[in-house]
Amino acid sequence: MDRANHSVVSEVVFLGLSNSWEIQLVLFVFSSMFYVASIMGNSLIVLTVTSDPHLHSPMYFLLANLSFIDLGISSVISPKTMYDLLRNRKVISFGGCIAQIFFIHATGGVEMVLLIAMAFDRYVAICKPLHYFTIMGPKMCIFLQVAAWIIGLTHSVIQLVSVMKLPFCGPNVIDSFYCDLPRFIKLACIDTYRLEFMVTANSGFISLGSFFILIISYLFILTTAWKHSSGGSSKALSTLSTHIMVMILFFGPCIFVYTWSHPSSHLDKFLAFFDGVLTPFLNPVIYTFRNKEMKMAMRRVCSQLIVNRRIS
Repeated sequence: MDRANHSVVSEVVFLGLSNSWEIQLVLFVFSSMFYVASIMGNSLIVLTVTSDPHLHSPMYFLLANLSFIDLGISSVISPKTMYDLLRNRKVISFGGCIAQIFFIHATGGVEMVLLIAMAFDRYVAICKPLHYFTIMGPKMCIFLQVAAWIIGLTHSVIQLVSVMKLPFCGPNVIDSFYCDLPRFIKLACIDTYRLEFMVTANSGFISLGSFFILIISYLFILTTAWKHSSGGSSKALSTLSTHIMVMILFFGPCIFVYTWSHPSSHLDKFLAFFDGVLTPFLNPVIYTFRNKEMKMAMRRVCSQLIVNRRIS
């Protein structure tokens, strides 16, 4: 396949979430509010964890990494979506579409591994409390962070390698509001059934596999915590419930989008919108409102910022 085939399609056109101007306006206001709140909330978590010595522990280290990834996930889709909601013609350059696909799968892959790492952290804290700081030392934390990025980037590169070789010579309309890989592949000028199956199976298998690993892990942890029921265990159960809520919010839409047999339905578009816009906002809300230590640390950081601003 020669490179000339790739130069024919210079831009990709999105059909968007709705043809109704009123609905698009509501979605614009909705996405703008939650995007700004997501950026502020996740940035505050990263700032709080890095600046407050009381939060220099493995659990908060992983939480700060999750918030950093959520900043990326929301920024990959939301700004372009908000811009397009105010336009009649929604387009993105071919290169921009490829870049969006890459970052969506990279950040999504990293977040999946981080959620598994956070489950491992809770397992050690609850099931092996006496060995917690021995197992979850600085080296293990760095290892989990690096592993998450390597796996996420590798997954994204594998997804794109075969796609980059496809000839795009005419069709350029995607029934979505972002560059969705399964739909993007259909724009190629050859039969892509096998490739579509491989891409969907790859992402679907990773999503389902990670989800089941987490479900089994948390069931085991919950069983252990229940057997050793006490005041400390009730705090552990509260922490676990936050992790489980975040896990369901993240994996629910992902699994549906990559395993649903009718990708032309509007439901998967709105689930993807929920996953890209609302979930990065809900993560800091859930972790903050259900964690007294985090709320106290945020108050200290905000107070310090106000004091520093007055002094300057």
